[in-house]
Amino acid sequence: MSSPCASSPVVSTQWLADHLGSDSLVILDATVFTAPVSDRDTALATGLETELNTDAPRYISGHEDYLTKGHIPGAVFADLLEVFSNSAGDFDFSRPDAQQFEAAAASVGIDNDTRVVVYDAVAGQWAARIWWLFRAFGYDAVAVLDGGLTKWHAEMRPFATGGVRPRNVSGFVATPRAGLWVDKHYVESIVAGNKSAALVCSVAAAEFAGRAGLRPRDGHIPGSISLPVSALVNSATNAFLRDDKLDAILAPALAASPHLVTYCGGGIAAAASALALTRAGHANVSIYDGSLNEWAADAAAPLSLMPR
Repeated sequence: MSSPCASSPVVSTQWLADHLGSDSLVILDATVFTAPVSDRDTALATGLETELNTDAPRYISGHEDYLTKGHIPGAVFADLLEVFSNSAGDFDFSRPDAQQFEAAAASVGIDNDTRVVVYDAVAGQWAARIWWLFRAFGYDAVAVLDGGLTKWHAEMRPFATGGVRPRNVSGFVATPRAGLWVDKHYVESIVAGNKSAALVCSVAAAEFAGRAGLRPRDGHIPGSISLPVSALVNSATNAFLRDDKLDAILAPALAASPHLVTYCGGGIAAAASALALTRAGHANVSIYDGSLNEWAADAAAPLSLMPR
């Protein structure tokens, strides 16, 4: 087949099934799992047994599940923990610089003529993070699979086990776009009223309210609109909500400001919200990459709680 083309940043499982084997199509599995270190079995399995007394979450690569439990035929594993993040950054999943991203894209067989479909086995947030990285580095021929691996399996579509060798490509050239990321100073300006933008928080409702959380301090950045990533998908299929249901959920954010800044714990769920807002036609969306991991670590940075 020739290389497929899709106009939306989200494609259906049927679309992908129809285009499996297409020339210049690369499918990426971007799955990452979250496990509390207090789970001794998980800690021992991941070499974190010396940290069992901490409550901070730890992230486990989905690579083992990709190899043994199966993946969409032809899918290459995209390592968000190490390869598609700056592992030397101050926080988990810090965004890579252009050179790091070019190497990451080429390592999974992607050049500037490649069509990419990315999925995960969770709620789509990890796939959305990959999508946003490509978008931020000037490349739009990338889409997230609606419903990801959950929907693909539920529909009894084909899958494979074992690894897939990436295509050999000459390289990928990044063209960074301005305005898709903001830093802590920019968010401080929003909170102070010196920047005309609205903050959209993508953590779970209980975490937003300050009733849960594993960071040094709980709560949300003052003035934020709550948009938990779990509210964006059908809980049974992981497919993105659409039409009236999605419009109702996005309405407070869409009405808040011409410029929306999404954030979460570490910039992952924020990417799913950014995807939903972009699909809804909001053209001016940015992600605060440090998110609450950076904000809550600063004792002087204000946090708000919801009344009980």
